[in-house]
Amino acid sequence: MAIGAPVELWPEARRLVEALSPELVDLLDEMTGTMFCAKDVTGRYVLVDRTFVDRANRRSPRDVVGRTPAELFAPELAARYEEQDDRVLREVWPLRNELELIRRPGGVPGWYLTTKLPVQRDGVVLGLVSTSRDLGTRDVHDQVIGSMARVVEVVEERLGVGVTQAELAQVAGCTPGALERRMRRVFGLTPKQFVLRARVDHATTLLTRTDLALADVAVRAGFYDQPSFTRTFVRLTGETPSVYRRTSRALAAE
Repeated sequence: MAIGAPVELWPEARRLVEALSPELVDLLDEMTGTMFCAKDVTGRYVLVDRTFVDRANRRSPRDVVGRTPAELFAPELAARYEEQDDRVLREVWPLRNELELIRRPGGVPGWYLTTKLPVQRDGVVLGLVSTSRDLGTRDVHDQVIGSMARVVEVVEERLGVGVTQAELAQVAGCTPGALERRMRRVFGLTPKQFVLRARVDHATTLLTRTDLALADVAVRAGFYDQPSFTRTFVRLTGETPSVYRRTSRALAAE
């Protein structure tokens, strides 16, 4: 199986592995499109699945286990992952459904929902487990049915001016609560996450296909100003807009 670790585990890793159900770990390795990992309290990877190994551009779990994010990922991404981990471990509080734009193997970006949960036994924090679920690259218009089609159109039409959940619910002809349930079922996202994804998707298109200044990209994508755009973009992608533009163009030129 892809999930695994070297025979000789260090003490923190051993305590974490012993706290996890082996059957559950085996099951997670059967899930496609979902990255799984477990980290100990020192921030080192203890368990990873095949999808995670591919994401890290490594050949096997043994090339990942025992390493830290800084040893596997670009500095901006590693810093974001370590910040998330520190918050989960320090506050012993879960991070749920964090929307992230992650580059898949080959450099193609895709949207994921990340959840990180602390692992503790007898009041002692042993580490954390994390999953990042691929939301897929299908055109959302192929998935929408009925009122959701109009919701998508309105979000796209009003990227530059914004739209509230109450307004989207009115467009869909339902209550805000019903809208959230429908959007979770169709898109796997809350209305707020869907709007944010649409804004960042539009921004990535402008960054890669135009020479617009970052301030203009921010406005056209519906952000208040360039600083707020940059903060949100870094939080979701781990890269600044300028780095994203440069990297995307370099990959396209290969």
